[in-house]
Amino acid sequence: MHQNQLLADAFKAACMAELEALKPGNVHIFADGHGMTVQDFILSAEAASKVIVNAGFSLGERILSSVEATQKVVNCNTNLGVILLCAPLLHAALLPSSDTFAEKLSSVLANTTVSDAEHAFAAIRLAKPAGLGESAQYDVYQPANCTLLQAMLEAAPRDMIAQQYANNYVNVVDGLAHYRQMLIQWQRPAWAVTALHLHFMTRFLDSHLVRKYGETVARLVQEEAAAHEAELLKAYNPKNYQAPLLRFDAELKKRGLNPGTSADLTVAALFLHALDIC
Repeated sequence: MHQNQLLADAFKAACMAELEALKPGNVHIFADGHGMTVQDFILSAEAASKVIVNAGFSLGERILSSVEATQKVVNCNTNLGVILLCAPLLHAALLPSSDTFAEKLSSVLANTTVSDAEHAFAAIRLAKPAGLGESAQYDVYQPANCTLLQAMLEAAPRDMIAQQYANNYVNVVDGLAHYRQMLIQWQRPAWAVTALHLHFMTRFLDSHLVRKYGETVARLVQEEAAAHEAELLKAYNPKNYQAPLLRFDAELKKRGLNPGTSADLTVAALFLHALDIC
């Protein structure tokens, strides 16, 4: 099979695996939410997978084209964070080099351009994520005057997606290790994804929640997630803890709280797993 098709399949598989797991506060097969449906995410994964793997794209073109393809099939922001995270991983995977994947990824991030920033800014404007892109130094509503990495470095202290550009995806790689550990322990992929999502919810303030509701609310959700994670990890059979997680999911959605950045990081870790390169 052609490399591009393999990469497209890996990207789509990561998106679908995330949807098939119970992820408190997010859209998944157990429950829609926040004005979005499972079908919106399926259509988005299908549309983005067809263009994000284009070998001829620059990094910025990869990001913008994927968001444009998504916007043609859904009328909401389903996957901007996923695309921002997965595009550099794909770009690295496509590099014809004998370097390790980590070295190729580091090279991709170090060599971003002003054009990449301009395309990424256009993608952000198109997706219209809540509160993202407004900055005193680098504003996506103004012409780019920095490389994409410079913009991400500036945003890194307040945004977990930008932070991955700044730290060579160390948090995604750590999450992947946790996912693989839970996969070995439980032998149930969907439940290992649930554990991965709670891992991110617990270890970091969710950037999406911080932007929309502030640190106090985000910290409360983090504490609630930590309590549920502790109980889930005690379970010999994780399905025995499904009911409390479904209640937590419903409560978050009733409060309008969507830990979307945790879900984006989850997809990125699953994509690395699907590529089997870490």
